[in-house]
Amino acid sequence: MRHTSTDFSRNDSASRSYEDCANQRNLTDQGRAEARSVGEHVKRLAIPIGEVLASPFCRTMETARLAFGKARAMAEVRGGPARSDDPARYASLQKVLSTRIGNKQNLVIAGHGNPFRAVAGPPYLAEGEIAVVQPEGNGRFRVIARIRLEDWSGLRSAAGRAS
Repeated sequence: MRHTSTDFSRNDSASRSYEDCANQRNLTDQGRAEARSVGEHVKRLAIPIGEVLASPFCRTMETARLAFGKARAMAEVRGGPARSDDPARYASLQKVLSTRIGNKQNLVIAGHGNPFRAVAGPPYLAEGEIAVVQPEGNGRFRVIARIRLEDWSGLRSAAGRAS
């Protein structure tokens, strides 16, 4: 999941740490409402959520907590310390996405547009968009669905009922 709507008049260039929310591009009130709405739809559809990982930036942690009620910061889902033009920078994210979890729950990753595009290809995830990924092991995964914010209200549970 890419974080929900942010204030693009701000950037992260003055940020001194992941915890320095005052100097990052943060969620807007609309973004907070969007994250809560995603969480409500996930509950309505009874989608089983297991672990929730998030890039340690304030906007991704807040998105995860508002939508899923929890988040564990994991810098690896943001991209490693390699140069920004080095494809190996996102190897840790690719490993997470390709690893089967086997517990009938969904692993959620709240992250950013660039890292996901780097490992899955274009197009970028829109703010608040979720890519549903099927891990295949050995560094491989398939994107089997993409859910934009406006798609949620039309989704029905696997049993075909809407709550």
